[in-house]
Amino acid sequence: MTNEAKHAVVTGRSRGLGLGLAAIVGAAITVAPALASEQTFARSDRFIDLPSGEHLFVREVRWSGMPAGGNSAVLLVHGARVPGLASFDLPVPGGSLAADLAAAGHLVYILDLRGYGASTRPAAMDEPPAVSAPLMRTEDAVADLAAAVDAIAQWSGNSKVSIVGWATGGHWAAACAARYPQKVDRLVLYNTLYGSTSDHKTLGHGSPLEDPKNPGTFNAAAFGGYKLNTRASLFPAWDDAIPVEDKASWRDQRVADAYADAALASDETSETRQPPSFRAPTGAMADSFELAIGKRQWPASALSMPVLVIRSENDFWSRPEDARAIVDEAPDAELVTIPGATHFVHLDRDNAGRSAFLSAVTRFLKPTSTPEQPWSRAASER
Repeated sequence: MTNEAKHAVVTGRSRGLGLGLAAIVGAAITVAPALASEQTFARSDRFIDLPSGEHLFVREVRWSGMPAGGNSAVLLVHGARVPGLASFDLPVPGGSLAADLAAAGHLVYILDLRGYGASTRPAAMDEPPAVSAPLMRTEDAVADLAAAVDAIAQWSGNSKVSIVGWATGGHWAAACAARYPQKVDRLVLYNTLYGSTSDHKTLGHGSPLEDPKNPGTFNAAAFGGYKLNTRASLFPAWDDAIPVEDKASWRDQRVADAYADAALASDETSETRQPPSFRAPTGAMADSFELAIGKRQWPASALSMPVLVIRSENDFWSRPEDARAIVDEAPDAELVTIPGATHFVHLDRDNAGRSAFLSAVTRFLKPTSTPEQPWSRAASER
């Protein structure tokens, strides 16, 4: 594939896109109505036991009418602050990427890395943040992802699992895929840092992430092992990226409210602080600082599987140079740029980039099942 063929820009509305809601496996399976249609989706929650005695939380989402067998498995990986369910499975219209992909014919799995959501939190997260160094670095995330991919392959009956990673989740997903390419079917990275250049306006040199006494070093003393995040802290960067004054015209307020509610609910200690706040490990910020100043942590050339890189034009996290470098270095990769879209493109309104994003992802993640099957036709006709 030539470099020119690898780069594309998506404009306008999606073409033939099936929308829906999805989640994962567990003891108690609940079926909830899809909010944008009459379809229903089955959600089940499981835990993966790690050799350390810790556990990982995983949710499976599938369309309840999906035939057994023959369906590809897709793992969704959250970013630096907000865990899996709040990122990918909100109970409001337009708030569940998991359901959208389930309606397109996939078994969808949502993971919380250790330190996030319902997965085990390091003991240091029960102490003041200053007690520990930044928690959950890339190596920790790769270990968790590898364990999740192995479990999902067993649950789903697929020898390989596709991974979709958002922001730092894309960085972690790519690091895992580069380490274990034989486990990954397809890889989607959106708004992901790579370390293509040493310049970054908000995360690199001269930012609060840099130790002022030791340039080129993460400011671990200021960040500690984890950070407390309030409802109000979730929206300034999102609001700043929306290119219109009326934010509600770009982002459904129901989605924004559900996102904040789910983020706070992900931490059982949230209500013990005023204002309520949820904990998130700071290892992701330490890794991101290194990427922002040009220190790569995985080689795109090792991504031997098909790779789709998506970048929102108004993303504040990744840089155009990151997206281009991944695509140019990976053996089989393509780039889609979504004009005007924000870092939170999968949670914005359809006409604000969400439809274009979903169209690109569903086209790339080719389901094993054929479009002629009744469940697939029902999804596409919504």
